[in-house]
Amino acid sequence: MTGGWMRDERSRVAAERILDVAAQLYVDNGINTVGMAEVARAVGCSRATLYRYFDSRQALQLAFVHREARRIGALIAQEVSGTADPRDVIVDAMLAAIRLVRRDPTLAAWFQLGDSGLAAQIAHSSEVIESLGAAFLGQAGVGGEETSRRARWLVRVIVSLLTVPGIDDDDERAMIEQFVAPVITTGPHERDVRSI
Repeated sequence: MTGGWMRDERSRVAAERILDVAAQLYVDNGINTVGMAEVARAVGCSRATLYRYFDSRQALQLAFVHREARRIGALIAQEVSGTADPRDVIVDAMLAAIRLVRRDPTLAAWFQLGDSGLAAQIAHSSEVIESLGAAFLGQAGVGGEETSRRARWLVRVIVSLLTVPGIDDDDERAMIEQFVAPVITTGPHERDVRSI
């Protein structure tokens, strides 16, 4: 008799394969145009089988975004692990997130003109993405009662720069250094608008 772990492992592998195929369809056709029928056809299964793994198009999209957010989050955590200054951690983490998303066609597709609204909606409502933002705040030594709000704002700024880029990399770094890092790394009682 086969143990449940083997069945669970096969399900996990199948779900990963579905996400991989969906990712390529997103790049080739745009996020908003890819439906469950197209994914099932590309995977080589029935729609009923696909729905056993993901109960809706939104669930499939969310699973893909969460998988990629965790992967990108791990890469960013490695990249900023040796950084001591809290402001540098925030700046480096944000710029790394932007760079990694832009370099990966399966992620960059989410920020094309017709699809950026969906990416923003998922990013702003995702507990996984918010928790990654909170992890970067923790790595920077920034915490407290405003952590959740700061993490959500951090994600909003990253999504904004992915959707509407700065003039160049230097411009984006300057904006984050001047307008984001000082606000994120100080408490409300420490903020002085004149210094920003």
